[in-house]
Amino acid sequence: MGKLTGFKEYPREAEPYRDAEQRLKDFQEIYSAHQWDHLQIQGARCMDCGVPFCQSGDGCPIDNLIPEWNDLVYRGRWREALDRLHKTNNFPEFTGRVCPAPCEGACVLGITDPAVTIKNIEHAIIDYGFDQGWVQAQAPLKRTGKKVAIAGSGPAGLAAAAQLNKAGHSVTVYEREDRIGGLLMYGIPNMKLDKRLVDRRVELLRAEGIEFVTGADVGKNIDVAELMRDNDAVLFASGATQARDLDIPGRNLDGVHFAMDFLTENTRSLLNSDLADGKFLSAEGKRVIVIGGGDTGTDCIGTSLRHGCTSMVNFELLPRPPAERAADNPWPTWPRIFRVDYGHQETRTKFGKDPRQYRILTKEFVDDGNGKLAGIRTVEVDWVRDEESGQWRMSELADSEHVWPADIALLALGFVGPEHYISAAAGVELDPRSNYLAQYDHYATSVTGIFAAGDCRRGQSLVVWAINEGRGAAREIDRFLMGGSELP
Repeated sequence: MGKLTGFKEYPREAEPYRDAEQRLKDFQEIYSAHQWDHLQIQGARCMDCGVPFCQSGDGCPIDNLIPEWNDLVYRGRWREALDRLHKTNNFPEFTGRVCPAPCEGACVLGITDPAVTIKNIEHAIIDYGFDQGWVQAQAPLKRTGKKVAIAGSGPAGLAAAAQLNKAGHSVTVYEREDRIGGLLMYGIPNMKLDKRLVDRRVELLRAEGIEFVTGADVGKNIDVAELMRDNDAVLFASGATQARDLDIPGRNLDGVHFAMDFLTENTRSLLNSDLADGKFLSAEGKRVIVIGGGDTGTDCIGTSLRHGCTSMVNFELLPRPPAERAADNPWPTWPRIFRVDYGHQETRTKFGKDPRQYRILTKEFVDDGNGKLAGIRTVEVDWVRDEESGQWRMSELADSEHVWPADIALLALGFVGPEHYISAAAGVELDPRSNYLAQYDHYATSVTGIFAAGDCRRGQSLVVWAINEGRGAAREIDRFLMGGSELP
């Protein structure tokens, strides 16, 4: 806990983002500089709650020792706070920036007052640690002689690599892209996670003895059978990369794109040339409509605004969330409430209003007569809960058709699962949702010696869940190789 009466004395004051008008001019991180004294006061708000729901259950998937490092920050013991943070989290510089903070939704103080600013404090602890030079490579003292190959360098693959290397195994990570990081590198834009931070962590892992191979597409130019022959275990951590499509008339028009393609090529061009090479889909001077919400939709909004789009609309199929928890959404479950994310705030700054339009069903992409997108035809929908089943049912509203002018439509509808050429090449069985079949907490697939973790096993999820699965898979692989494991 922090100060005994801190939660009574100090109000929640989250660290603000940089000014929206200023940050729209660049792709630098949206976060403002840390105010260390302010964060110590916020750490003081952590109360002696008895059962810290923030760090387990509906809270943190990796069981971060949140009350402990809140208290240490309050007392100015930053080095010890860093040690406690790294005990459960391999990459707090990532989660402190991009995690939606289910821990704050489960904070006991949040029952009656605004929750502790857990995410801000986590973010600050790791940044302070790097600033002070405390975060250093720590290679294992001895090697086991066992070799492990990991397909995929996103958060699950990197977490597993870090843990397996710590246990003394020799680890090689294969990544099909030209840079290491997976979702962290190309799925999250630079203004949310500076890619220099990803590179910095990768260099630490490399210094600890992990080998990285880029341009290595396991199942295509890297033979799965050879990986199995040359290694004692293989981990698939390839993510859920099959985007959900929208099969409606006009889908093939020029101007309709998957959100992840848009974000990936923007970041690649930004890193290669500061966008000077033009090898990305530019929204400059374009009317943009983003279909789908969530983090990916917001990232498309923020990226398009930085390009210089002339208008921005965001379609949401569901109704606008309530301002407070609904009766069927009690604490400590994740609060499904109305939020204003960075992209929404930036749209208000640039165009004077929130971009989101709720209860909108997309029916057709309108052709301009030359194969290019000219607009999107939609209808409004109503949602009614069936009294018998409790399920929500959607119906279209009569006379609600509308055509929205658009030059670019970005599909941010989530993902349906992993690509299957890797699993097919290995003979790995799939579950009913088309993910790689492997039981949670065991991670072993139907093929002996091959394991699966992260989004390819559980489906689209959070970075913090990917880290959870990577750590868990590492423990089970270590057990498979050595007959037991001391990894957490």
